[in-house]
Amino acid sequence: MLRILAFFLVVLAAGLGFAWLADHPGSVTVVWQGQELRTTFMVVIIALALLVVGAVLVFWLLQTLFGAPDRIGRFFDGRRRDRGYRALSSGILAAGAGDAATARRMERQGRKLLSSDKEPLLRFLDAQTAMIEGDHARARRVFESMEHDPDTRLLALRGLYLNAERVNDTSAARQYAERAVRIAPHVPWAGGAVLELKAAEGDYDGALAILEAQRNSRLVEKSESQRLRAVLLAGKAMSLADADPAGARNAAREAQKLSPDLVPAALLAARASLRLGDARKAQKVLEASWRVEPHPDVAQAYIHLNPGDNAEERLRRAQRLAGYHPDSPESRLAVAHAAFEARNYALARSEAEWVAERAPRENAYLLLADIEEAEGGPDARVRAYMQRALRAPKDPAWTADGIVSREWRPFSPATGRIDAFRWRVPVEGDALDAPLLDNIAIPARSTEATPDSGQIAAPAPVPAVTAQPDTQPTTDATDPGPVPPSPPREADYAQRKDARFNL
Repeated sequence: MLRILAFFLVVLAAGLGFAWLADHPGSVTVVWQGQELRTTFMVVIIALALLVVGAVLVFWLLQTLFGAPDRIGRFFDGRRRDRGYRALSSGILAAGAGDAATARRMERQGRKLLSSDKEPLLRFLDAQTAMIEGDHARARRVFESMEHDPDTRLLALRGLYLNAERVNDTSAARQYAERAVRIAPHVPWAGGAVLELKAAEGDYDGALAILEAQRNSRLVEKSESQRLRAVLLAGKAMSLADADPAGARNAAREAQKLSPDLVPAALLAARASLRLGDARKAQKVLEASWRVEPHPDVAQAYIHLNPGDNAEERLRRAQRLAGYHPDSPESRLAVAHAAFEARNYALARSEAEWVAERAPRENAYLLLADIEEAEGGPDARVRAYMQRALRAPKDPAWTADGIVSREWRPFSPATGRIDAFRWRVPVEGDALDAPLLDNIAIPARSTEATPDSGQIAAPAPVPAVTAQPDTQPTTDATDPGPVPPSPPREADYAQRKDARFNL
């Protein structure tokens, strides 16, 4: 609209000017070499205008003529560049799809058409293709060359980090991630990678500092930050359990406040309190954790809190704790085990049968087998309960990324992911983390607590037996029924005691 208005204004001004010249005619006389040329002023104006237009046209024609070679060269260069970028795009898509042959062919074609110095994506495609081909040395060299360019430094560090992870070079991966954090602390992958690596190496203070920086930068949500901080503090408490009980208790208590359902934090806080001689504080911590979520480790730690208690006193403690969640299977099992130790077989049988009927699991049936044997029951009935245990769902355990561990840890031993362990029933395919159990920093739990150490006692691992699923119908828990002949009782017990985590 403005352009149309401007055009009309120019036309109006030109019309008014020519009208004024027509109303005020004049003459122009030019004398040159004795010749006199006389014309009107209007003609002179028109002639000058035509002269200017002609000069402009001649200049444009000359410029077009002399600039033609450059334009032709730019045209062919543009076509070459377009072909190169099409090859580069196809190569990146092929690399993303895992087609190494096509990606390498496109990379070579793009290198012929484009300059690798001016187009860093060519080097990136070369490195990506090398990683797909398994040539990690070449990928590392290419990424290292890209690191010298400020524009591609962060991308190169990301590639070097992933390449180091693929070859299981944890030290190099940490170095690359830390360098990336120094360059761009706001990048989530770098901060997360350094966080996991520091946790895996036991540098919990460094991990907590990085998490705090991420929270201040709003890279993680407040709820997620609190949970991760609680897990890292629990890990710190584990590392300080023997050397600094006070520091371990403070870290574990803060972790429990941030995440009340984090059972390991409560156990660590109670254990540290016991080592400091504060049994009352340990009891309160365990009770608070049990109110949030009943857990067998909390129950056993609470029941065996005082090493000098006899079996009857431990039973009363179990019943007092069960009063917070009277209908929980964990409460019933805790009372059943304490009653069995106190030789109150009637109560133990009643509680175990309640669990077997409403929440069947192998622990309940194995306990019933123990009760039957302690009461001198027939071997057939004992073996029947053992068979039920074979078919029952397995007891929950700490699992993370397909790995079952006897103890909770703040990160997964398979992937390094923080807060990976969950208390759940293992599934087929989960593997025992046996090679790593010997290196766990915290002391193993025992069935007795020594007064001088202040260690919270915990029960021996609950037996489990490996068996294929059985389609036999389920009968009443109190009546095992007839069973086929089976090995002697001693063999059955040896099997279930040795197969606690045999999946």
